[in-house]
Amino acid sequence: MLAITKLGHPVLRAKAEPIAGVDDALRRLAGDMLETMYAHEGCGLAGNQVGVARRIVVIDTREAKKRPSVLRIGGKSRPVHKHMPMVLLNPELELVGAPESGSEACLSIPGVHGEVERPAVVRVRGIDLEGNKIEFEAEGLLSRALQHEVDHLDGILFIDRLDAAERKRVADELHEMAGGMVG
Repeated sequence: MLAITKLGHPVLRAKAEPIAGVDDALRRLAGDMLETMYAHEGCGLAGNQVGVARRIVVIDTREAKKRPSVLRIGGKSRPVHKHMPMVLLNPELELVGAPESGSEACLSIPGVHGEVERPAVVRVRGIDLEGNKIEFEAEGLLSRALQHEVDHLDGILFIDRLDAAERKRVADELHEMAGGMVG
């Protein structure tokens, strides 16, 4: 299991490097990231969150029964559970759909949660662990998790997307957690 990088560590603000190719080391990293995510009861984890500034995310939204996910490939809905866990390399998102507010939390910022407004639907392009290009559309929790994790790859945290009232509500916790390094 890998250590989760916490708020205040500079790797969380780094822009992750693209992945050039799939090899055994990357497959091991993906497996270790999944193990770490499950052990901490998360539904997503980005490379930056385990101290690796590379463009890799792992996601599994199967257990979130109260926050369903939708996955469409070629315009057709697919059973989400058949595509989980998901490992995406070099993910690119096209944000579509009207914005909606939803609760978010982060393994790198334990104990803090807040309402974040994000587009309801994303179109996703990336590479899987076999090196194949993949494209799909996501909605629901899967869409939110993808946006949250890809933000990590760009050095953006969910707390950066909180509105003024939410930011004020969590300010003391964040300040204490980051040792005054929240910016």
